[in-house]
Amino acid sequence: MAELTGQIAVVTGAGRGIGAAISKRLGKMGATVALVGRDAGSLAAVKTEIEAAGGVAEVSAADLLQEDAIARLGESIKARYGRCDILVNNAGVGMLGKPLHEIEPETWDVIMATNLRAPYLLIRTFAPLMIAEGRGHIINISSLAGHNSLKNGAAYAASKWGLNGLTYSVAEELRDFGIRVSAVAPGSVNTDFGGSGKGGSWKIQPDDVANVVAMLVTQSPQSFVSEVLVRPARKP
Repeated sequence: MAELTGQIAVVTGAGRGIGAAISKRLGKMGATVALVGRDAGSLAAVKTEIEAAGGVAEVSAADLLQEDAIARLGESIKARYGRCDILVNNAGVGMLGKPLHEIEPETWDVIMATNLRAPYLLIRTFAPLMIAEGRGHIINISSLAGHNSLKNGAAYAASKWGLNGLTYSVAEELRDFGIRVSAVAPGSVNTDFGGSGKGGSWKIQPDDVANVVAMLVTQSPQSFVSEVLVRPARKP
């Protein structure tokens, strides 16, 4: 039997990049994966891949900038499965390349709403289901930018510093309920995120991050890893 058979996993930003890799890995491990994102077409493609490999997945198209959309997602998962065992807050935006004083307030708001407010709303939605079961994993995909300065990326860095603080604090709030909350902070990943484009064999691959998530959700019950920093093996 696969390690996660019978478990329900919700993965945001599941249509591409890191989110798609995590979703496929959890599906391969036996979890039923709710693929969350705005692009139903890309989510459907990931669903097809998971099912072709013998897994189970469903498309849950939702705009994470909309509080009511997240509430409907939670209601749907509760109605269909009555539980949520794994929540991966992966969806994020970068909008890099400008100093902070040239960033419009609207851009700042989108970055914060996607990278920080949405994880809060998702935890608020799914933590009660985990509390009812007395177990669960919440994994927030952060960034090394949440530990370091990032020239021409101050808003993004601020959102990830905030996500780290949220992660550490919620971990303390939920650990007594048997729920483990962890952050995964990768460096440069070989995706199109932030407009950087793919390329560079030196970069971390999405599957490398998926491997870390797989480790986190199969930890022994008496301990938990609070954060994993993932760096490229070598610099460009």
